[in-house]
Amino acid sequence: MFSTPTEASPRLLRIQEVAAETGLTTRSIRYYEEIGLLKPAARSEAAYRLYDADDLERLRFIRGLRDDAGFSLAEIGQLLEDEAARVRIRERFRASHDLAERRALVSDGIVRIDRQIATLRGKIERIEAMIRETETRRAHLQGHLAEIDAERTSTPAPARRGARR
Repeated sequence: MFSTPTEASPRLLRIQEVAAETGLTTRSIRYYEEIGLLKPAARSEAAYRLYDADDLERLRFIRGLRDDAGFSLAEIGQLLEDEAARVRIRERFRASHDLAERRALVSDGIVRIDRQIATLRGKIERIEAMIRETETRRAHLQGHLAEIDAERTSTPAPARRGARR
């Protein structure tokens, strides 16, 4: 069954509008849907994908993780799934009065948060390694500069051709 926007519902955008709003290509947006990172809020009667404000926010978040933080789509998928699970766990925790179930839910939440922390720390470690490698290359080039400067000061300048005496 297709969903269509109603007068009372928030404005839904077509994929071209979403692409313009987020700076992503329509191809990327479709791909994110294909691999499960995104699910359009609705479909029009003509089966067009329709997106709401939450979808825009999710796409901006994905783009930030991908472009600004350099996360892979697999890492992004895991982070998004853990975040969605955290919301589900919170709702189930609030609805339950069974101490054993509540304990299991909290334990599951901790496992998911620990996985998020490990993913983030892994990214930090990879970035720090890249910084160290870049600093090593810089130090190597600075060594060349020091050698050139030392050679310039210890070697007399060559005489110019055609110089008058």
